[in-house]
Amino acid sequence: MDSSAAILALAALAQPTRLDVFRLLVKHEPKGLPAGDIARGLAVPHNTMSSHLSILERAALIASERQGRSIVYRANLNTLQSMTLFLLQDCCGSEPWLCAALIESIKPCCAPNEENAREKTHVTSHVRSHV
Repeated sequence: MDSSAAILALAALAQPTRLDVFRLLVKHEPKGLPAGDIARGLAVPHNTMSSHLSILERAALIASERQGRSIVYRANLNTLQSMTLFLLQDCCGSEPWLCAALIESIKPCCAPNEENAREKTHVTSHVRSHV
């Protein structure tokens, strides 16, 4: 991720409703949520929600897919990972012990099963090769 993409993503998240939308979609991975459910869940009018979703999608933080009459939105976890790695890539001036607590706190709370661990390794390797 370059600085421009990071700024676009961070700016998109620097608004309370959009941050709430993104966090809600992260909770609903991998299925995602229809736009109407997002709007109702956050008590935001549909036309306002549409604008927020567009901003998040332009920042590559979410993706949409038409499913019948609904548009289902999903969090783009690759962008979240890229943004996190971008922010931490020069962490602690080559003193890894300074970052240990930070790294420990961002580990997932659930132990991944073998299949998820393989996928995570693949995604991490892919993202690191593009940072």
